[in-house]
Amino acid sequence: MDLALTDADLAFQAEVREFINTYWPEDVRRARATSSRFEESRGHSPEVRRWIDALNERGWAVPNWPQEWGGTDWNPTQKYIWDKETAKAECPQLSAFGARMLAPVLYTWGTDAQKNEFLPKIREERMIWCQGYSEPGAGSDLAGLATRAVREGDEYVVNGTKLWTSGAHVADWMFCLVRTESGAKKQEGISFLLIDMKTPGITVNPVYILGGIHSVNEVELKDVRVPVENLVGEENKGWTYAKGLLTHERTGIAGVARSEVQLARLKRIAQETGMDGGSLWDDPAFRTRVTELEVDLEALSVTELRVLAQVAQGGAPGPESSILKIRGTEIGQAIAMMTIEAFGYYGMPYPEQTLIDNEGPIGNPYVMPTMKGMLYGRASSIFGGSNEIQKNIISKAVLGL
Repeated sequence: MDLALTDADLAFQAEVREFINTYWPEDVRRARATSSRFEESRGHSPEVRRWIDALNERGWAVPNWPQEWGGTDWNPTQKYIWDKETAKAECPQLSAFGARMLAPVLYTWGTDAQKNEFLPKIREERMIWCQGYSEPGAGSDLAGLATRAVREGDEYVVNGTKLWTSGAHVADWMFCLVRTESGAKKQEGISFLLIDMKTPGITVNPVYILGGIHSVNEVELKDVRVPVENLVGEENKGWTYAKGLLTHERTGIAGVARSEVQLARLKRIAQETGMDGGSLWDDPAFRTRVTELEVDLEALSVTELRVLAQVAQGGAPGPESSILKIRGTEIGQAIAMMTIEAFGYYGMPYPEQTLIDNEGPIGNPYVMPTMKGMLYGRASSIFGGSNEIQKNIISKAVLGL
């Protein structure tokens, strides 16, 4: 693949940069870069709302969607440029649960009524979604889920418990996997439901993760009644839709553009960190480790381009999404740990209360978001399907084992 940008690509890049500078100016992005953004929240700041509205007005909110639902006709290189430039400028992203995960399921398998009702609200970020997949006894082994939905007339009655549900405490709706029939194989008899979080019988209990961050939850569903029209696709075929959704999720988790920004920041921090009369960057061993990460990230970037090209030709992410997920999360975790190392004693873990109250750091302003990001990111190799499970997928789909 030729990675050199053509004149047309460079013109598009300039257009993107002008748009970003207009609607996500330098002072706003500086403030965002040094803030901690791991707590889920309802609604948006005026600056973020302005950015999302501008994206929708320009038609750039959901580049990967079909054009009939607001997507663009960009080629893979243009999408690549967009991802790079928005990551570099710390631009806000639409919620992954709605725009990147649920939307492809809806515009592929949903009814016309579901598409018309939900896709515009997802594109405009007027509706917050959460994902009801994992359960206390079914995490990486998702097909072992036990939450049941029994049909009674025009409704399903749902009972069960979901766990590690990101953003459930602020979500308007949940897309949820439920068991509607007991079959010979665990993957059979699973259906895909859309559930209004205001429905009686739903209880959301917070789960605090490393650093005291409230991002995930336990969701109890007791006699929750869901209209039959909220079933996506066919009953008992939900596993097919779930797998399609997960490939999009894993591709996003890789975070190649985000890691490139963080790697560049790591280099700057190392150059500013004093050591033995010079800087940390003068240490050959440290530079070698950074260079090795840079090479790994460049290789991953090419793999991401291959996936984008495949999707642009009408396909869906294949086993490459598992490769992206494994290497992307490993590289992201390594960059975070090296950045903490570069901070030296300023990078010592802050007490939980300091992280929660968001008190200002001592020293480099990036200490706080980096520490909090490192703690949050320890789970990235687990959520979206653990990396061990991804290796099993690769062994079967690629190696035929």
